[in-house]
Amino acid sequence: MLKDRIVLKVGSAVLVKEQKINLTQIHALSELIATLRKCYEIILVSSGAVATGFTSLNLDKDIVENKQALAAIGQPLLMKIYAESLKQYQITSAQLLISNYEFDSRKHTQNARNVIEVLLKNKVLPIINENDVTTTGELAFLGFGGDNDQLSAKVTHYFDASMLVILSDVEGYYEDNPQINPNAKMRKIVHYIPKEDLESNPTPNDAFATGGIVTKLKAADFLLKNKRSMFLSSGKKLEVLKEFLLNQKHTQGTLFVPEIV
Repeated sequence: MLKDRIVLKVGSAVLVKEQKINLTQIHALSELIATLRKCYEIILVSSGAVATGFTSLNLDKDIVENKQALAAIGQPLLMKIYAESLKQYQITSAQLLISNYEFDSRKHTQNARNVIEVLLKNKVLPIINENDVTTTGELAFLGFGGDNDQLSAKVTHYFDASMLVILSDVEGYYEDNPQINPNAKMRKIVHYIPKEDLESNPTPNDAFATGGIVTKLKAADFLLKNKRSMFLSSGKKLEVLKEFLLNQKHTQGTLFVPEIV
């Protein structure tokens, strides 16, 4: 029996606590992945390289070259943390550094897809990250944010997953800004995202985050237009995702799903 394929994207704001990698959160995430893999094929898209590098070298991350250097330092350290955490669940992981530009080439996309298929067939967990060392500067100058939000949406589409799950400090898609309006209601199911919400400025809540709700909405919009789904929920409340995927109980978070015509 074939398993549904899901892309799980976890943001820096979830993995970082007081400007350090939150090992407790990594271990909780590893446990969740081990549980989900019983029913789903999982591809992990993980932020956190810059934050991990910052724990070894305190550089001003607002300078593009410094941010790239921190990513170069942090990427192998982050993968080591993941590998050690996943090992207790007998899960082997593999690192893939992919940029958004890879998907502009049909050949590059197919090559990456072939590797993903081999890894999943052999029960290896692919861990994908934006290649920050070569792309962060270009994206920063272009004014983009939330690189891994956009990347994870493309990974979902081009690597044939049925759903993208974004675990973030953003708990869902609200009718109003909950930081300003405490009575704002969360949208539980969304079929369409208004243009004005997609054009708002990114508002990251963490020093190492690059997006906010807007980049999540852009990722969801891309997937909706390609007839795929996305679930957005809190990375600090992993039980919400577990209940949704394993018990079909939608208690919190927002499900973006194409409308059936």
